[in-house]
Amino acid sequence: MKFTKMHGCGNDYVYVNCLEETVSHPDKVAQFVSDRHFGIGSDGLILIHPSDKADFRMAMYNADGSEGEMCGNGIRCVAKYVYDYGLTDKTNLSIETLAGIKHLELTIEDGKVALVKVNMGAPELTPKQIPVLIGDERCVDEPLIVLGKEHRITAVSMGNPHAVTFVEETAELPLEQTGPYFENHEAFPERINTEFVQVLNRKEINMRVWERGSGETLACGTGTCASVVACVLNDKTDTEVTVHLLGGDLQINYDRENNTVWMTGPATVVYDGEIDVGMLD
Repeated sequence: MKFTKMHGCGNDYVYVNCLEETVSHPDKVAQFVSDRHFGIGSDGLILIHPSDKADFRMAMYNADGSEGEMCGNGIRCVAKYVYDYGLTDKTNLSIETLAGIKHLELTIEDGKVALVKVNMGAPELTPKQIPVLIGDERCVDEPLIVLGKEHRITAVSMGNPHAVTFVEETAELPLEQTGPYFENHEAFPERINTEFVQVLNRKEINMRVWERGSGETLACGTGTCASVVACVLNDKTDTEVTVHLLGGDLQINYDRENNTVWMTGPATVVYDGEIDVGMLD
């Protein structure tokens, strides 16, 4: 199987061009390639397929093999891949995901994609649709008990479910101990991605994330969007925010008038390779 390893702000995935390759058991392949000791090492697997609804279709699998609806960092890398590797010459793309069709604007420098701006769509705030079992019309600043401690959470779906909680600082958080308890809490019937947010000022936040199925990652595109929406709903920031992640910065704009979230950030190719996955058939 030929692949390309890419990352968006350190959120790394193995990408496969399924216009040329066939991946028979993507759940097993995702687990295998994601292993950082015995595989390639990644937060998951992303497959690039043709689409009859958009320019391309993205299928995303977490490190544990579970399929995810959407990945903000991943979709930027898909856009860079299809342009840089000559699958398209368009600088405005549509990409089909399980969370709907997303529209992207590419910034080209020296013939390569340098930045990608993604229309991430409207945030879903209705608890039943996220889904979370907290709150009525919305889950904003609601209490959640984790490991005997009360946390205040705001729940947002950006095509996948997020719980955002505000903390005094993010640097010393023991996410490996607490993250799994948030992810698998009974309040989240489909598990949850959890963002821990430190507000620096009205235009900047620090964020760390525990992603369902993958653990802590260096960045999460949908999580940054959910975090800024939560910040605005709780009147902690303006609508245009720079999000500082362990892997880099993303620019998020929550256009409240049109109820649309825009994300702008980089995408980077690490290397191309080939790996034998025949034993997984």
